[in-house]
Amino acid sequence: MSGSLRIGIIGGAGWLGSAIAASVLEAGIVSPVDLSLSYRRGRPERFAGSFWTMDNQELANRSDVIILSVRPEDWPAILVDAGGKLVISVMAGIRIAALCAHHRTERAVRTLPNAAAEVSKSYTPWIASSGVGEDDRAIVRAIFDACGVQDEVASERDIDYLTGLTGSGPAFPALLAAAMMDDAVEHGLAADVARRAVLALLTGTGRLLEQREECPSDIVRTFIDYRGTTAAAIEEMRAAGFNSAVSKGLAAAFIKSVSMGDAS
Repeated sequence: MSGSLRIGIIGGAGWLGSAIAASVLEAGIVSPVDLSLSYRRGRPERFAGSFWTMDNQELANRSDVIILSVRPEDWPAILVDAGGKLVISVMAGIRIAALCAHHRTERAVRTLPNAAAEVSKSYTPWIASSGVGEDDRAIVRAIFDACGVQDEVASERDIDYLTGLTGSGPAFPALLAAAMMDDAVEHGLAADVARRAVLALLTGTGRLLEQREECPSDIVRTFIDYRGTTAAAIEEMRAAGFNSAVSKGLAAAFIKSVSMGDAS
């Protein structure tokens, strides 16, 4: 990347759009004056020095890179002519061919970050159209490295699968945390103690898995082989259908992502 890059985020007032904006500003990928953001109602008091607008086409005209951060069901109404510019979608389900046709560009990238971008811990898979060159790819890598970790994947089918696996972001660990907290409270622990215990467990586990070379399944096996309380819990959870429930949930998310693409 060379020179002054101008980025526009359609939906910049939303949770994910705001997280991406904060990340690219913090990383110095774009300066505040070269960042444009759109909103639908109530201009946010964030990102001083940046340009806020309710006109998405005005945002596109001011930008070199246009990031689409709106709900998939709202996207068909975003009638923005990108004029051949780089368009990056963070929407689930919307396919590259549809992005190119809808926004009149051959330079489109389909990505799927998650809500952990807010703390620069998102995992973002992405795939680009044939019109996207290496300079554009460098921009995509820089943006999503600023949000966490990114990978260019081989196919849109990979993106559809990862919609469930990683696109849901904190939702699945939060589901586990909620179940564990509820159980702790039912067994008499104070709610604030249960919360601190479970959150420390999950954040510590994340750091441990990040720093150790073993596969998570190897760590599980170590606990099972020890034949203690953890092994008893794991075996009971598996007998109750834990692995099957996870597989069915991911399958449902994959089917939903494909169906959203079929409808676009």
